[in-house]
Amino acid sequence: MKKLDYSMINGYAKKTNLVLPNESQKLSKEKVLQFGTGVLLRGLPDYFIDKANSEGRFNGRIVIVKSTTNGDTKIFDEQDCLYTINIKGVENGVIVDRLNINSSISRILSANNQWSEILACAENPEIQVVISNTTEVGISLTDDDINSTPPNSFPGKLLSFLFHRYTYFGGTDDSGMVILPTELISNNGEQLFNILLALSVKNNLGDRFTAWLSNANHFCNTLVDRIVPGKLGVEDQTKMFEQLGYQDELMIMAEPFSLWAIESNSPKVKSLLSFVDEKNGCIVVPNIEKFKELKLRVLNGSHSFACGLAFLSGFEFVRSTMKDQSFLSFLKNLAYEEIVPTISGNLIKTEEAEQFAFNVLERFSNPFIDHKWASIAVQYSSKMRMRNIPLLIAYYQKKNQFPPYMALGFAGFLLYMKSQESSPGVFEGNCQGINYIINDDHAAYFSGLWNSHGADGIVKETLSDIGFWGHDLMQIAGFEKEVTKNLRFLIEKGVLHIISSIIKIT
Repeated sequence: MKKLDYSMINGYAKKTNLVLPNESQKLSKEKVLQFGTGVLLRGLPDYFIDKANSEGRFNGRIVIVKSTTNGDTKIFDEQDCLYTINIKGVENGVIVDRLNINSSISRILSANNQWSEILACAENPEIQVVISNTTEVGISLTDDDINSTPPNSFPGKLLSFLFHRYTYFGGTDDSGMVILPTELISNNGEQLFNILLALSVKNNLGDRFTAWLSNANHFCNTLVDRIVPGKLGVEDQTKMFEQLGYQDELMIMAEPFSLWAIESNSPKVKSLLSFVDEKNGCIVVPNIEKFKELKLRVLNGSHSFACGLAFLSGFEFVRSTMKDQSFLSFLKNLAYEEIVPTISGNLIKTEEAEQFAFNVLERFSNPFIDHKWASIAVQYSSKMRMRNIPLLIAYYQKKNQFPPYMALGFAGFLLYMKSQESSPGVFEGNCQGINYIINDDHAAYFSGLWNSHGADGIVKETLSDIGFWGHDLMQIAGFEKEVTKNLRFLIEKGVLHIISSIIKIT
């Protein structure tokens, strides 16, 4: 079976819309050090770098550091670090299906076995950018020794690399780097920088190094947003082999929507990141708060308000929900009539919020992504508290009335959280005769409320719990009455019946 590599590309007879790398991309210099081989990195940052290379804007390739012991680099080596990315989904109302071979990665180095080669990259003046995605746990302070080969933690490895670079170049300002963590934590660049500062003190690296770390390097907060489901299954790999004529064990699929917001007002950062592609969502801006708010409130918020209702309606996947006209209208009304007006103001323009809402609804409709409502419901109560209660309160403060679609979503949340303890610590709900496990740290709390107060009393008891929500939600005039009415109707008549009878079809 023919495998993807450069020799295959040279003799490839093009049969599809597959975009192949050009010869100059293969010869580009190494300019980026990347910690992580995951699909999010390959589907977003590496995608933008490859795109810029094909357009002659960046002309740089990536050296990847593999820090984990899980798996090996054999597949990357066999495929010359090439992989196919398939962009599939809905874009401006049209189904898209684009294929290209990504050649942005030059080599993979194992931290455990090739640490000296990784440190040698610190001596390369062309490598001026660091990208990471080591999961949220990866950005944490540990008692790490940077002289180990290698240090245990990601911050330890990065600090060791930077100290080696500082020593090799004599601490010049020009030798500083741009560090772009993409871990999904707030202010990821600032948090990583503060950890490195503390770790440099623990390792007695000296004030001069600390000054260089602080002044010559740019630790940028970033926000990433793109669904990259992961490695293709065996069946899909077989289909793609038949279509393309080669085997690619590294092939990934990604949705059309992409956002990589990088926070910086430094001219140096902007000049080094010439792979920035504002038309496609890779941007450098002085403040990324706007994009964090859009993602949290419009994308995550609409997910959380709709989740209970969708699951209790019998929908397994988000995309299936979008085919139901009544539920689609509920989501549209929720987004455009309640969430968008709430977040629009000085920070976010109305047209920006509306465009983001449009993109979100298209993403929900992607027929190629199996995003389960059950997965979205994990830690449902915490998501409701962090994402949606601030929206609810902000809407009321702005409009001086409760938001009806949020009220319906909150009723769906309460009904989803109705459960019985089937075994110690395990709480099960029931939907249309089907039991489901509630994966929520506060499942026992809501189960107790249901058992003690029932449908008539649970709304008041829940809304008045200031300790849980951080607010007295009973102060939102009319909200308790509306949620109680919706909850009773949902129980008596079913979710879809209620939605179809009260939702304004758009």
